[in-house]
Amino acid sequence: MTEVQANITNTTNTLKTPKSVEVAANNLPTVMKRVVIVGAGFGGLRAARALRKAPVRVTVIDRQNHHLFQPLLYWVATAGLSPADISSPIRGILRKQKNAEVLMAEVTGVNVQDQRVLIGDRSVPYDYLVLATGTHENYFGHSEWKQFTLGLKSVVDATSIRRKILLSFEAAELENDPEKIKELLTFVLVGAGPTGVEMAGAIAELAHKALAPDFRHIDTKSTRIILIEAAPRILGALPESLARKTQKKLTRMGVEVRTNAPVSEIDEYGVMVAGERIPTKTIIWTAGVSASPAGKWLGTEVDHAGRVKALSDLSVPGHANVFVIGDTASATQDGKPLPGIAPVAMQAGRYVASVIAHRVEGKELNKPFQYRDKGNLATVGRSYAIVDIGKIRLTGLIAWLMWLVVHIYYLIGFRNRFVALFQWAWTYFTYSRGARLITYENEQET
Repeated sequence: MTEVQANITNTTNTLKTPKSVEVAANNLPTVMKRVVIVGAGFGGLRAARALRKAPVRVTVIDRQNHHLFQPLLYWVATAGLSPADISSPIRGILRKQKNAEVLMAEVTGVNVQDQRVLIGDRSVPYDYLVLATGTHENYFGHSEWKQFTLGLKSVVDATSIRRKILLSFEAAELENDPEKIKELLTFVLVGAGPTGVEMAGAIAELAHKALAPDFRHIDTKSTRIILIEAAPRILGALPESLARKTQKKLTRMGVEVRTNAPVSEIDEYGVMVAGERIPTKTIIWTAGVSASPAGKWLGTEVDHAGRVKALSDLSVPGHANVFVIGDTASATQDGKPLPGIAPVAMQAGRYVASVIAHRVEGKELNKPFQYRDKGNLATVGRSYAIVDIGKIRLTGLIAWLMWLVVHIYYLIGFRNRFVALFQWAWTYFTYSRGARLITYENEQET
């Protein structure tokens, strides 16, 4: 629907000029170049902050009013943290940056000829444009599966999963039929990348430890957590030795790991995997992502996942003043595609900001974007993580402590760091999950 709307908007834009949204503070010279950044994720926000001393007017546009620390979404989904603990208002983050402003709006297209970002019947002019628009779930040609699964890309997604998980236990407590109880207490995760692995471990801890003392009629320790992966092994982006150790850890935690097991069918009754039907009421999709429609807005070449094929300076072919970063960009280094992870997006944001700052001053930054690999980290339940940084490959408690330090460091705001650290410490010693709230978007859901 968004893509159709974008195409319609781009077509009609040649016939009429949308109302303009004037940008920047009144006390800035009007001759300053206008930089519009679409998306306030890791890359977009880093680009905006890196331009704080540049002689430009920065406008950040996002459909949400908050920056989200996505690596900890699974912790919200399993009742370990509340959404506010991993989110910060974009306006608050950029409050002291005098050359920046924030617009909460849904971008529907880009008119590259007139250099305007379209937001419905309005538009925002730009001299430089940075697209950092993120991703959505990729169902690999089975869009009908979306209605039966839960994704994990936003705060709403996380709270929906939390509600679904907790309601399953509540419904099982009221149920007398053993088969229905078994179905309610079966949780299937499709996709064994870092998100799937972390979610599986967190649900196992929640069910087998945190909730066990609270229910009287069901045994939450009998909960089945099934992690399904179509590939030969889990964590395909990590070394096989770490993936093997992680799978053993998951198995010890009570997670059923099934590799070489592509999903053939998903419906309201469960999942069909390798000819076997698994009855379940909860299916969490962590299998893959597709880029936003940014490539269609620009009318440029994209890869199989919809990411814009960027040049070495992360600009769009044919549009030197338009840049793509993070999950919006398809970029290669040493002949290999760069992964869609936060460190890549943040480094790209800083780099593009530097390119823009140089051009505004009449200079050119002639060096291409070069990603400095800081490794990969993932956690699997309580006090266990995996670390892959250069020649350093660790698992266990030390790796978990490293994972904890990195994630606390990158959280925005002292309050969020303090609360997250306290919650982790509390959970570590008590197994308790303090955010076990069942909330509804509206009364019709009750």
